[in-house]
Amino acid sequence: MGISVMLLAYKEEENLRVLFPKLKKAMEEVGEEYELIVIDTKEPMDHTKELCEEVGAKYYNQEEPGFGGAYRKGIQVAAMDKMLALDSDGSHNPEAIPAIYKKFVEGYDVVIGSRYVKGGQTADAKSSQIMSWMLNTAYRVCLGISAKDISTNFRMYHTDQLKQINLTCVNYDVLEEILLKIKLLVGKKNFRIGETPISFNKRLYGESKRQLIPFIISYIKTLFRLLGMRIRG
Repeated sequence: MGISVMLLAYKEEENLRVLFPKLKKAMEEVGEEYELIVIDTKEPMDHTKELCEEVGAKYYNQEEPGFGGAYRKGIQVAAMDKMLALDSDGSHNPEAIPAIYKKFVEGYDVVIGSRYVKGGQTADAKSSQIMSWMLNTAYRVCLGISAKDISTNFRMYHTDQLKQINLTCVNYDVLEEILLKIKLLVGKKNFRIGETPISFNKRLYGESKRQLIPFIISYIKTLFRLLGMRIRG
């Protein structure tokens, strides 16, 4: 029993240094045993490893490329029965973790920290908000997933469900792939997905690693692939 807290890092040493104390405080409020897992790039680009050693976090290097590859590594090494994922750049406030956990233990398969439910907010530029809304709407309708914010990484899962599904997406679209494949795993009628409001903040330090055009192309390709998977059941 416990929670594996997964952080994917790409030159995020400065942000993690700020984030770790906030995470510790939030997890102590939750009250369950937990482990901090940091998945860094294949070749380290900063001193994230040394920082993890300072705070007692478990440090791993991803073996496959992309955000999806890092996610798969985190799932592989997770040792607790629940997994909490959040961004390493400070955009996800750990203060929301107790609320996510409280809802999750009510019997959900996935609980999402959502920008788009009542009480949620985002610091994204208007253009980014519009693009996010369009992508979320398209995926939500095509995949039959009721949540309003299915592209955010602030989530809690059952680790055993994650370990049972085969994830193939390389980029951020792995987040939607996870939701569909858990839904197919447990069955449409049994799948329970919940959301709690969060404030999505601007990253603390550094620049976003997301490249807009490849990001959009990847999402469109994945949408059609996952739609076919949903139709086939």
